Amino acid sequence: MGFKQGRAICFTIFLAVAWLSAPPSVTAAEPIRHTVTVDGHPVALWEKSAADADEAILLVHGRTWSALPDFDLQVEGEDLSLMDGLVEYGYAVFAVDLRGYGATPRDRTGWLTPQRAAKDLAQVLQWIAARQDWRKSPHLFGWSMGSTNSLLMAQQQPELISSLTLFGYWHDLDQELPADAPDAAPQKLRNTAEAAASDFITPGSISKKAVDAYVAMALKADPVKADLRSFDHYNALDPSKVHLPTLVIQGEHDPIAPTELQAKLYTRIGSGHKQWVTVPGGDHAAFMETPRSYFIHALVGFLEGVPDQGASSHDRSDRRSPR
Repeated sequence: MGFKQGRAICFTIFLAVAWLSAPPSVTAAEPIRHTVTVDGHPVALWEKSAADADEAILLVHGRTWSALPDFDLQVEGEDLSLMDGLVEYGYAVFAVDLRGYGATPRDRTGWLTPQRAAKDLAQVLQWIAARQDWRKSPHLFGWSMGSTNSLLMAQQQPELISSLTLFGYWHDLDQELPADAPDAAPQKLRNTAEAAASDFITPGSISKKAVDAYVAMALKADPVKADLRSFDHYNALDPSKVHLPTLVIQGEHDPIAPTELQAKLYTRIGSGHKQWVTVPGGDHAAFMETPRSYFIHALVGFLEGVPDQGASSHDRSDRRSPR
């Protein structure tokens, strides 16, 4: 058996064991709301942090729903919050509402564009970095459309982050997206319960009680769909420009992020420090479904391998354990 093959088998065994030994539940605290002003516009940022956190991560939501339904779902008797899961490992966890989502109002245009999202993420990351003397720059995690917005930001201002995680990456890098019609106007359509439940794909992967709670939380936070335009901005995506530690996460049963798209993404990432993890039994919402523990252990394992500023990955020997 070769070294690389043995290392891959060991990593697989580590994740499998981790999946079966989830960290203990803790009483969830309410998230703290901050406001980051970007070009005169208020952007809502939510925080949950371990008391002695010395690393921060920013979570970026997807196309339809804002930060708290996606990343801090609270259901009595169930552990579903990604924010809580990362706090248990000692992180300061932030989640942003982009323009038109959750607690962040639309700007005067009524639209959110990929470039606007990338610029807002850059400002939010700078705000987080200035909060305290972190041991490394913030990590950036993007889910679904948040993955493409995060990749766009990472290409433009890589110095703002220490690592990039892309989950549920949906864009075909070989597809040219068309420009919008010049006279398009925001539609401001109502969101629906059916849309809120649509990310839960694999039967039995999450309880009906949890789905119902997510639907209620999502419709309360985002009763009206945010309007997006200028998808042709994504034509500028070029993973070869990313030389940061990068993790690609794919749910095994995720039709929105199929393997062929992840393969194009992974093979074109410019960094030599990269990983590709498939979450067994997972789909497009794997971090709040049955494979949640596996997902979090894979993510934390990657984050712990990201070197501190001025240090190599071989200098790290302090793998975190759940609190």
